[in-house]
Formats: sequence, C-alpha cells, structure tokens
Amino acid sequence: MRRRSVWAWAVAIACFVVLMIVTPSIPQSQDYHNFADHREFFGIPNTLNVISNFPFFIVGVIGLILCYYGNYFRLSLDGELWGWTCFFVGVAAVAFGSSYYHLKPNDARLVWDRLPMTVAFTSIIAIFIIERVDERKGKVSILPLVLAGIVSILYWRFFDDLRPYAVVQFVPCIAIPLMAILMPPMYTHSSYWLWAAGFYLLAKVEEAADRRIYNWTHHIVSGHTLKHLCAAMVPVFLTLMLAKRSIQPQRQSLFQIWKISWTRIQESRFKGEESNINYTEVSIEEK
Repeated sequence: MRRRSVWAWAVAIACFVVLMIVTPSIPQSQDYHNFADHREFFGIPNTLNVISNFPFFIVGVIGLILCYYGNYFRLSLDGELWGWTCFFVGVAAVAFGSSYYHLKPNDARLVWDRLPMTVAFTSIIAIFIIERVDERKGKVSILPLVLAGIVSILYWRFFDDLRPYAVVQFVPCIAIPLMAILMPPMYTHSSYWLWAAGFYLLAKVEEAADRRIYNWTHHIVSGHTLKHLCAAMVPVFLTLMLAKRSIQPQRQSLFQIWKISWTRIQESRFKGEESNINYTEVSIEEK
C-alpha cells in the first residue's frame, strides 16, 4: 500500500512537470480586473462586488463554531477537525480578501482574493482523502496540499504564470464530483457534495458572463456579484451536509445507489406492464 502511494505521488508529480514543460505560460490578463459593475454606493467603490462577499464570512464563522461547539458535526475520523477548520477559515477569509481586492482591483490585491480560496480548495481535497481513501494519508496531506496551494499563488505573483494555480483550482472541480459519485462514503448525505459542485460550476459560468448578465438585468446586478452569492452556497451546502449526516451503515457509492434505484424502477415498470397484459387477457376470456 505504501509503495502504491509513492507511485501515485510520483506519477502525479511527473504529470505536472510534463504539463509545465509542454504548455505555454498563462499570464494574468489585465482585462480580468475590468468588471461590469463599477457603481459606488455609500462611498464604497464597486459596492455590490464588495458587499456580496459578506455571506462567506457568515458561513465560515458558523462552520468554525459548529466544528468546535460540542463536536456538533460529529467528526469521527482522525484529521477531520483540522481539515474542516482549514476549510472554514479559508471561507471566512474570502470575505476579507475578496472585498479588499474589489475595492481597487489589481494584481497585487488579487493575491489576497485567491489565497483564502486556495486554502479552501486544497483542504477539501485532504478531507476527501481522509473520508474515502485513507485517514492517515489524508491527515498527513492537509499541510502539504495547503502549502502547494499557497506556492501556486506565489508562483503566479512572481512569474506571472497561472498554470499551477489553474491546476489547484480546477483539479478539485473534477476530482471531487467523480470521487463523490464513484467512491463509497463513510457518511450519509453524500449527494450534498454534488449540489456544492453544481453551485460552484454555476458561479464560474456567471463569472464568465459578467457583463452579459449585467446587460440582461438592465444594470441591476452583474454576473460577478451573482458569482459571489452562488459560490457562497458551496460552504452552505457542505455545512448542511455536516449537520445532517451520520455514519453510513452500509457503504455504497452514489453510483451504486443510482444503479440500484434504476434497476428497481425498471423492475416496477416491467411488473406494471406484465399486470396490464394479464388484465387484458382475462378481459378477453370473459367475453
């Protein structure tokens, strides 16, 4: 098992090195800072893009309190408390980092926007490893993954190359839904992971359609403001999952559950058709 883990890390590092060699660098476009909504209210520049980060602080603080208040979330695996603490700290810090950035968007301030998000992304990966792969490996991976996320931000800032940050941001977007579907969970309510992933995907679409949404809504709200609100739904769903879930008595992946449900639907449909056929045959005989 240990040799397999070494090989897995070696392959992952080798793939990353090859990616860095064969792909061109991705500089930060300065157009990124030109958001659609520049309106100022109450003396706050870019007001809606700033205040729409407030939900991150609320959810992050609530999550931290419930993590430590009498073990409300019933965290039972070694390292879970550290993983979720890093996640909720990152979420709460997004409110400050993103607000600071949107007051005066530029590369220097963008660092403080992306840094807490990266901490949240990487800690989630560690949590998944703890829950669905191996507790000890997941616990040990918390610090290296968080540091890798921080290094990706520093690399972008000093070398103006977004490739490492893109890997840190988008690999969890692919890996977490796949792991949630294919790997048997220890806890119930695993589908909440998919709701969280869906809201994050919606947030990225809204971010890309920032100006278009601003025009569609007749300058009421921009896509980037909606992006903040949808992204804040990710920790909301994960907090609800933690509050509701319990130990899974029979560990089945979502794929297995869906497969069983589909089989039952097909069987019930077949039985319904068979009963209709029998009824028709009886009616003919009576005539």
